Parts: sequence; structure tokens; C-alpha cells
Amino acid sequence: MNAFRKCLFATIVAIALPAAQASASTFDGAWNVRISSSSETCGNGATVAIGIANGQIASSSAMVTASGRVADAGSINVTLSTGIKRAVGYGRLSGTSGSGTWHGALCTGTWTAERQ
Repeated sequence: MNAFRKCLFATIVAIALPAAQASASTFDGAWNVRISSSSETCGNGATVAIGIANGQIASSSAMVTASGRVADAGSINVTLSTGIKRAVGYGRLSGTSGSGTWHGALCTGTWTAERQ
């Protein structure tokens, strides 16, 4: 009987862990991200719509691909790409806003975000 209990416990844990990891994040929803460059040659910025579901980031635009993750505490890492251009951003979300920095091959800058 003891072996049966161990097997049952292992099965319950194996089923419960993926469900816990896929739980909703505090930051889930639609966000607008304003990207600003520190150099005029890199453009004066853009706004990108992203979505967060279960802490995973995805783009809400066909023109920009977004991927990344938001931790439960709000730290965020995201990669935005369009064509051959790619930028990586880091920062923090808190409540309905956030901010951070980003860098690409030739440009750097800051970003701010607001929940829609």
C-alpha cells in the first residue's frame, strides 16, 4: 500500500505543477509600450501593442513580433523584432505602468508601458 501512495502522490504532483506554472499573472492583459531612442539617427520612437498571458509576452501587431516573460514580482525581459531588426528590453512593471531600457545592434533607449 505504501508504494501505491507514493505513486499516487507523484502523479498528483506531476499534474499539479504545470497547472501552477500556467496560472494567471498579475500583469496579464493588453499593454501599450512607448519606445524612445537616445539618438536621433535611430528615430524618435514608436508605440507597440503587446499582450501578456500567464506571464508570457506576445505581440498584438502583425508588424512586430514580441516575446519574453514577466516575473511575478514585475521584472520583465522582452525581445521585439521586425524584419532583420531586433531589440532586447529589460525593466519592471508595477500595477498599470512600467519602464526600462532597451538595446539593439546600433541603438539604445528607454521604454515606458501602460496597461490598456
